[in-house]
Amino acid sequence: MKAIVVTDQSAGMAGLRMAERPEPSASINDVIVEIHAGGFVPTEVGWPSTWTDRAGRDRTPSIIGHEVAGVVTSLGYGTTGLTVGQRVFGLADWHRDGTLAEYVAMEARNLAPLPGDVAFTVGASLPISGLTAWQGLFIHGRIQSGQSLLVHGAAGAVGAMVTQLAREAGAYVIGTGRTADRQKALDFGAHEFLDLANDTLEDVSGVDLVFDVIGGDIQKQSAALIRPGGTLVSITGPVEARPTDGLAVDFVVESDRAQLGEIVQRIRDGRLRTNIGNVGEFDDALNALNPATRRNGKTIIQMRA
Repeated sequence: MKAIVVTDQSAGMAGLRMAERPEPSASINDVIVEIHAGGFVPTEVGWPSTWTDRAGRDRTPSIIGHEVAGVVTSLGYGTTGLTVGQRVFGLADWHRDGTLAEYVAMEARNLAPLPGDVAFTVGASLPISGLTAWQGLFIHGRIQSGQSLLVHGAAGAVGAMVTQLAREAGAYVIGTGRTADRQKALDFGAHEFLDLANDTLEDVSGVDLVFDVIGGDIQKQSAALIRPGGTLVSITGPVEARPTDGLAVDFVVESDRAQLGEIVQRIRDGRLRTNIGNVGEFDDALNALNPATRRNGKTIIQMRA
């Protein structure tokens, strides 16, 4: 089968290659998914799990991508909860071959049913962005109606999900980003927008929760804006700053079938919109994943119509 692989960690995104790889087989509790669309996070080329298995052994050439939408074609021994022919979407294991390929083997528990009225491209855009937003807000941030939230990168794939889910929960949302991101962040539901290049971040104060996707100095400045007892949630790695008398949490997103179901239901009834910047065809995937100009939103690769 065709797949996009990496073999050289030092090459970064320039090291992506289209290659022929063996079709996967289903282990116990696995399913094989015929992939119709897959998602990719560019920082993936820097994750240790892209290059080694859980025992630290080299596993290259590694098939990249961890977001998938497709159709179940076979079940491994002992697999329950899904059926052959079922439309599914989900988040593949970090340490296993991924989803920018024609087929993937993954544990059934990491997949959820994809309703027939949701396009495969939309389904593939939801797992990382949607689950990251859901878990950061509700599991780690414990956002409540009436609270205020500062979300960095509000026009990005994760930030747009955070903004919409927080607003639906009754929070007051202040988004940040580049100058060109202002209208998009407001369109996704931010009540206010701060241009990180031209506005003064310190003008915001007393927020209940900061959702950080940037880290570094922005994270340190943001911690000082949180009211006593508030929370800083980060997806950038170990937190370098902590709010006064509050919590600082960094987390790695986890697959959760029930949460995927909540997210896709909101897509179906119009409460949530995904943030897709570009849909590229599989044969042109390398160009789509390495665009000549910046794209605002997630890039999805479509394997089958």
